[in-house]
Amino acid sequence: MDLMTDLLERAVATARGLSPEMQDEIARLVLAYAGEEQSVIPLTPEEEADLAESDVEEARGDFATEEQMRAIWAKYGR
Repeated sequence: MDLMTDLLERAVATARGLSPEMQDEIARLVLAYAGEEQSVIPLTPEEEADLAESDVEEARGDFATEEQMRAIWAKYGR
């Protein structure tokens, strides 16, 4: 049967009013929940560069000290 429930119909109708980026995010979540494999969300060039830099830092053991982490948690309310 190809019918959607009323709740799913309402969700889709609501999603139509969202930005294309948010619609794509919702679609990825629904497809993943339904068991359809989706490719990894592509990174921007800036995100790729940040990730590469992070990998290099990790490889050389360059981690934040406990004191630095406490300062970060204090700053952001944890």
